[in-house]
Amino acid sequence: MARQDPLALDSQLCFSLYAASRAVTALYRPILDELGLTYPQYLVLLVLWERGPVSVKELGEELHLDSGTLSPLLKRMEAAGLLQRRRSAEDERSVLVEPTGKGSDLRARAREIPARLTCGMGLPLDELTELHTRLRRLNDSMTAVRQKEGQ
Repeated sequence: MARQDPLALDSQLCFSLYAASRAVTALYRPILDELGLTYPQYLVLLVLWERGPVSVKELGEELHLDSGTLSPLLKRMEAAGLLQRRRSAEDERSVLVEPTGKGSDLRARAREIPARLTCGMGLPLDELTELHTRLRRLNDSMTAVRQKEGQ
């Protein structure tokens, strides 16, 4: 059996993850267009729907986004009436983010998104569940390594 070149594109885990991520995001696009949302906006709302008001710092940590990426996104969402930002009463340095009525109302319309995505991926549910579990483990492992290294 011939050994595959370790520098071949098809040998790169990073490329497989990148291509799959782009394909999944493209699958989301027309569904989210119906709600008037971009994929990053949807992710922000998922956190807010699940956790309620959160600090900008917590939101960035949850979504793995730095403030330079998150701040303009939140500003656009606030201008669209989907969320509001306000200073924390307990800590003036902290800014809390919470969905507005309009942002909260989108939750009911978004309930069908996971099922639509599952159908659009063309894999059995058990395989998608296993993939999700493995990707979470990979991310958790890499996060632990980075923390151990002090990054």
